[in-house]
Amino acid sequence: MSKKVRTRFAPSPTGFMHVGNLRTALYEYLIAKSLGGTFVLRIEDTDQERKVEGAVDIIYNTLRQAKLIHDEGPDIGGEYGPYVQSERKDLYLPYAQKLVEMDKAYYCFCTKERLDSLHNDSDDIGGGYDRHCRNLPKEVVEKNLAEGMPYVIRQKMPLEGSTTFNDAVFGSITVENSELQDQILIKTDGYPTYNFANVIDDHTMNITHVVRGSEYLSSTPKYNLLYEAFGWDIPEYVHLPLIMGKNDDGTVSKLSKRHGATSFEDLVKQGFLPEAVINYIALLGWCPKDNREIFSIEELVENFRIDGISKSPSIFDYDKLEWFNGEYIKALPVEKFAEISMPYFKKAIKTKELDWIKVASILQQRTTKLTQIPEKIEFFEAQPDYDKELFVNKKSKTNLENSVTMLKEGINALNALTEWNHDTIHDCLIGLAQQLEVKNGTLMWPIRIAASGMSVTPGGAVEILDILGKEESMTRLQKGLAKLS
Repeated sequence: MSKKVRTRFAPSPTGFMHVGNLRTALYEYLIAKSLGGTFVLRIEDTDQERKVEGAVDIIYNTLRQAKLIHDEGPDIGGEYGPYVQSERKDLYLPYAQKLVEMDKAYYCFCTKERLDSLHNDSDDIGGGYDRHCRNLPKEVVEKNLAEGMPYVIRQKMPLEGSTTFNDAVFGSITVENSELQDQILIKTDGYPTYNFANVIDDHTMNITHVVRGSEYLSSTPKYNLLYEAFGWDIPEYVHLPLIMGKNDDGTVSKLSKRHGATSFEDLVKQGFLPEAVINYIALLGWCPKDNREIFSIEELVENFRIDGISKSPSIFDYDKLEWFNGEYIKALPVEKFAEISMPYFKKAIKTKELDWIKVASILQQRTTKLTQIPEKIEFFEAQPDYDKELFVNKKSKTNLENSVTMLKEGINALNALTEWNHDTIHDCLIGLAQQLEVKNGTLMWPIRIAASGMSVTPGGAVEILDILGKEESMTRLQKGLAKLS
């Protein structure tokens, strides 16, 4: 019987969650859930120098907002804990020492100065370690250890032949062993290196699928030689294509900050909905069978297949993400849209309470990012100073003369209303246009300009008057008439 699928997301707490990291987490989650497996969160903090205060909270918050809920992890436990590498520190050295006993690894006592000098003369040895300590006599090694000389433990790579492995996306890959450096497994501080801890943790946590970026393809033989040395099963590898960004000159390069926001947190701050970001990121490197684009997280689980992952790099397109976001915003119940928009409403409207559901309903079809909201509605708070030329509109057949007539007639008709709501305002103005024998737009354009002071507004004259209320509306219309007169 095949093993139950177990994937793990193992971020380092070094700052924000980059979209590349988030996509890895998403695919690991989707692989586990689509195959009825377990999704594990492990914090890889062996690089203590790069650890950033608060970064672990960012990881938790991002996964929660993205709805990538882990089944095991530092916060909830599980049978393979602890799930933080620094808490597993005592686990790694015995494994490394066992490799030394099997002649698959060795103690290296080279000083920092010696290693630095090697890098300076790197032409001779291809930029790597010259294996100076690889074949030290046993008595020298024992003497150095007895004297407490600082050491690292290095993996003893085969010097001849090649290592081949299979990847679910890229197929069969062969690397010449002569290209592999004798990598460090245990550092002088006793901590394991990222590569070594990864292998030990994945094996001891029964991880079946290792999902990561294609930049790790060349390191994979090093991992496999460790698995083979211990006689362990090799997991299934799923290497993901690179995510690229568009440069100003039309070329593409690996996605970085110069292309725009690249962390999940920054994208959310820019007004993108977490669900839209996740949906878009899912399609960066994976193609559903039916070319469909909009998926909830549950639908992604249902449809995701490893064989749909592409080898080709994908391009992070901010315009496409904005389109996705707009579609998600349109699909929200208006009450939900009003709720998530409230911080943006309050940023623009500070001194009055409006009917926020009505405000949301005129914005929803015209908003692609939440950050656009304040600018669209700030005229409700205070009317901008505007030029009377705004009353002139060719399409609506308005000019400075007939706008005066339209405003006067409009003010009289609206003033007479005893009930002030969308329907009464609408019926009043449509009836007035018929009475005056003008197109609706000829009447509505000057009224909307006088009410808002803006040439482009979410919602038309009726919606704006309804939201402003009768008193504020009549004041603004009178001011608009005065400007024209």
